[in-house]
Amino acid sequence: MANPNLQDIIEKQVLTVAKAVEDKIDEEISALDRLDLDDIEALRERRLQQMKRMAEKRSRWISLGHGEYTEIPSEKDFFSAVKASDRVVCHFYRDNWPCKVMDKHMSILAKQHIETRFVKIHAEKSPFLADKLKIAVLPTLALIKNAKVDDYVVGFDELGGTDEFNTEDMEERLAKAQVIFFEGESSSKSSAQTRSVRQSESNDSSDSD
Repeated sequence: MANPNLQDIIEKQVLTVAKAVEDKIDEEISALDRLDLDDIEALRERRLQQMKRMAEKRSRWISLGHGEYTEIPSEKDFFSAVKASDRVVCHFYRDNWPCKVMDKHMSILAKQHIETRFVKIHAEKSPFLADKLKIAVLPTLALIKNAKVDDYVVGFDELGGTDEFNTEDMEERLAKAQVIFFEGESSSKSSAQTRSVRQSESNDSSDSD
């Protein structure tokens, strides 16, 4: 049987929290009540302008190739891409299994983070670039902001040292580098997307060698 004194304390705490929540709601209602029609119209106009600016940004991002994971055909095109977009994730790859794993995750994140451009370039066919950026291990992601390489993800060491990491693990790593926008809840948490790539590969014979 519960201690009566403890029960009283819990009930008082619950009442205190409930009162605080009620006061907060009353405060917000009062603030809304104090708004006149001009204030409401100003808020509406500001919100519309924000939505318009975001729509314009999205349109520009899409025109630059955001929203898709694409291959850059040449070193010259790499420089054009990083100058055009504020945030770029570039996968330096070759034709091997680890790079195919990375491709899967990049394809998912490109669709979810339209604010960032996701691309790949064949490291062995880009010797000048690979040497300039000191690319030694494949796969390597170059995380580029404002036309400058700001960070790298080299291999899978930061992702548990295994190719069975989840897309959300990669998403959180990119968010830490501030190369994608991230609100704290992974946008890739649906069960189909958080499966490891090895699991999805075993169910997708079209991608197997």
